[in-house]
Amino acid sequence: MSYFAAAVVRGSKGWEASELDLTGAADVEEVADRLRDVDPEADVSLLFVESDDAYLVIMRLDQGEDLRIFGSDAAFAEESRLGALLLGEVEEPALRIEDVTTAAAANVAEEAEGPRGAAGPLDADIDPVGDADLLADLGVSSRQLLALCATEGMLPADITAELGQLIGFGDEIEDLREVA
Repeated sequence: MSYFAAAVVRGSKGWEASELDLTGAADVEEVADRLRDVDPEADVSLLFVESDDAYLVIMRLDQGEDLRIFGSDAAFAEESRLGALLLGEVEEPALRIEDVTTAAAANVAEEAEGPRGAAGPLDADIDPVGDADLLADLGVSSRQLLALCATEGMLPADITAELGQLIGFGDEIEDLREVA
């Protein structure tokens, strides 16, 4: 499985993004340690892991502590070693996709200037897991996050780009992708 892992940290200089190598990580705690090492003094550290144009995992650390994880689809844990590594211990369910209305998806598209420009129908077949509120204090509600993940045709890279625009690190992610 191919993947792209972007660490985005907010420190005294604002948001900074860098690619993170997850090769050889033994467990989710080792991945968290690698994220901490990007900037040990960061107020907020986020990791966006996009896999095979199908799955997105977001990890968050606040001041290096309190690991929170969200996965766009529980199937990722069943289909790959990386998915099992990142989501294998996630027990807390996200809101159900049924809780996200088409209107919520349309609101996300209106608020975000992303690659799609309009929300499509929702994909009720995905099964998000984890803490869908992990970006709420950064301006992205759990309903917005779920609507992005459930919008048909949205790739993980599109979702990361949308989130970057909403939160304020869109340019950093775009620059990182140009280098990769």
